[in-house]
Amino acid sequence: MAASNTFADQLRHAIRDSDQSRYRICKETGIDQASLSRFMNGAGLSLDHIERLVSHLALELVKIKKKGN
Repeated sequence: MAASNTFADQLRHAIRDSDQSRYRICKETGIDQASLSRFMNGAGLSLDHIERLVSHLALELVKIKKKGN
């Protein structure tokens, strides 16, 4: 099975690879556990929650230019 490269999948992977429980992530970001659980199971997430997770996990968003653009 090929690995997915969507932003959501990369964020899910970063959450799984962090040394933090989902409970701790929720407590420290203010995201409710149900929302994070739904996201981890394939649902979407609001931009506000994405920004909180990116900041909390110390991730950096980088836009990569495609050839021809």
